[in-house]
Amino acid sequence: MKIVGLTGGIGSGKTTVANIFAEFDNVAVYNADFEAKQLMNSSDLIKSKILLLFGQESYLNNQLNRAYIADIVFKNKDKLQALNAIVHPAVKNHFQEFVNHHKSKAYILYENAILFESKSNLNCDVIITVYTPKSIRIQRTMNRDSSSKEEVENRINNQWLEDKKLLQSHYIIYNFNKEETLSQVVEIHNILTKKSN
Repeated sequence: MKIVGLTGGIGSGKTTVANIFAEFDNVAVYNADFEAKQLMNSSDLIKSKILLLFGQESYLNNQLNRAYIADIVFKNKDKLQALNAIVHPAVKNHFQEFVNHHKSKAYILYENAILFESKSNLNCDVIITVYTPKSIRIQRTMNRDSSSKEEVENRINNQWLEDKKLLQSHYIIYNFNKEETLSQVVEIHNILTKKSN
C-alpha cells in the first residue's frame, strides 16, 4: 500500500487539492487535521490530558475551544509541542486503522499541514506539496478564519519554510487557478497509478 503525503502552508489550498484526489475511485483520502479535531472532541483520554495542560477553558459545551487553544500554542512553542505529543500518537494509530480498512485502493492520500514538522513524512512513499505565494495564503486564511494578519503570520511561523518543504517533495502543485491545479492533480495521479493520458 502506497502512502502519498500531501502538505502545504496554511491557506495554500491543500484541502481543495485533496478533494480533487478524492474524486478518483481508487484513492482514499485521510485528513489528519480534521481527524485530530475529531479525536480531541471524542476521546476521553485526550480530553483529560488537554484539560490538564490548558485548563477548563480548553473545552466549551464539551467541544474543543479551538480559538483559546490556538491563541496559546501559536505564541508558545513548548505548549504546541506538548499538545502535539498528546494528539499525534492518537492520530497515528487512527491512520493505521484507516490504511488497514482501505487496502484495496491504489494509494492513500495523507493530508497533513505539518507533515514534515510532525515527522509523518517518514511514513510516506511519495510527498506532494501545494505551493501558493505567501501573500495570497495570508489573505485567504484571514478571509476563511476571520483572523488578523498577525494571527495568520504566527501560524505560518510555526510551520516549516516553503523552500524547505519544496526541496523534500517529489511533486509540487502550483495552486494558482483551478484548471491548472486540476490538470496537475490528474497528471500526478496518472504517474502514481502508472496510467498514460
